[in-house]
Parts: sequence; C-alpha cells; structure tokens
Amino acid sequence: MANDAEIKNKTARDKPAKDEGGILETIKVVVQALLIALVIRTLLFQPFNIPSGSLIPTLLIGDYLFVSKYTYGYSKHSVPFSPPLFSGRVWAAEPKRGDIAVFKLPTDNSTDYIKRVVGLPGDRIQMIDGILHINNTAVKRERIADYVAQDNWGRSRPVMQYRETLPNGVSHQIIENEGDTGTFDNTAVFTVPAGHFFMMGDNRDNSLDSRDRSVGFVPFENFVGRAEIIFFSIEDGASAWRIWEWPWTVRWGRLFSGIK
Repeated sequence: MANDAEIKNKTARDKPAKDEGGILETIKVVVQALLIALVIRTLLFQPFNIPSGSLIPTLLIGDYLFVSKYTYGYSKHSVPFSPPLFSGRVWAAEPKRGDIAVFKLPTDNSTDYIKRVVGLPGDRIQMIDGILHINNTAVKRERIADYVAQDNWGRSRPVMQYRETLPNGVSHQIIENEGDTGTFDNTAVFTVPAGHFFMMGDNRDNSLDSRDRSVGFVPFENFVGRAEIIFFSIEDGASAWRIWEWPWTVRWGRLFSGIK
C-alpha cells in the first residue's frame, strides 16, 4: 500500500510538470512560426489586397497579391511599421519603367499605395490630351476593344480602352473613363528629381498618383516591393470569409496569374 501511495504522489507531482512543459513547447512553436513569418514578410514576399480601382483593368478591387520585397533591395519601409533602423536602401536595384510597385505615400510615409512606374529620375513627364509624353515624345497608344465597367448602380457600361507601350517595350492596358478630357489628361511638365520616380494608375481618370501634389514624386527609399502574382481574387463587395459563396464570388480565372 505504501508503494502504491508513493506511485500516486509521484504521478501527481509529474502531471503539472508535464502540463507546464506542454505549454512551453506550444509557446515555443508559436514564437518560431511568427519569426519565420516575419522573416518571409520582411525579406521575401508580403501579401497585399487591392481596395481601389486605380489600376483597372490590370488589377481589380478584391485582388490579393504577393509583392516581392527583395526586387528593389531593402529600406526601413521593408520592415513592419517602418522603424528608423537605417536610411536609404541596401542591395538596391532601381525600379524599371512599367513595374507595378507598392510604396509608402511620401506625405505620411505610412499609407501603402500601388501604382505603375512610368517616370525615372531625370525624365520629363507630361499628359497632353490624354496621351502620356516622356521626354517630349508621345508614348504609343492604340485603341482596343472597350472595357466593360460597372457604374455605381451595378449596370454595365463600355469604357474606352487602350494598349499603351512604354519606351522600354513594356505593354499594358489602360482605360479612360472620361475620354481624353479628364482632370489629369492635360498637365504641366513634371521633371522627376534624382532618386525619385513618377507613378501612375492604369485607370487614368480615376487614379490619385504622381500627377497630384498629394502624392507627387516617390523617393526610392519609399518603395516596398514589386507586385508579382495574384494568389486570390474575389468579386467587389463579396466577403472572402464566406467560403460557401466562393463558387460564384471567386474570380477563378485570375488566381495565380502574373502581374504585368
């Protein structure tokens, strides 16, 4: 009986130790997982979703995409909350004309914006009657089939669509909701300062970009990364967590498609 009592007491003493060890092991696994996720997010890829239509038809509201963090090197904005760990960029590689890139809004250095790079340091950028001009030369623009957009009441309407080809050969589609008479379809000449870039949306009449002083020229340091691939896409207004609605709300044809 004495031996039985000793065994019971030993078991009772061991149980809290085992429970404590199990909790510590769980915490250890969670911490390791968070650290791995932080490293991936900081050094490799970061997910973003598209909340506005400024890059229609290339990117749609409800698109979820991965941005490569290593493409342009790293700045303080590569790290969550942009701590002032260092200035400038390390392992830097400048954005190329035509890249779609995420950057921190220069006026607050915290809001994430995503636009297309159209102007490089030293370029002279101007819009004349809806046509982009780079260094006094009109960028090639050819009319293609209308883009079918939705108005505020959900009705379909045709919108003028063009294929624009930048000087380095990058070709992409743009739309003009207001034809060539929109607010930013005629501008002064913008001379891009050294170390800065000129960004524009593909939805030319519905994009707050470098043509507006609230955005302006974007410093190289403010670039977060280049948009690479759409990994998920859901109709505007639908909820991604409503899995049972996915058969008719997910844009299946856009999943895992590259971004150009």
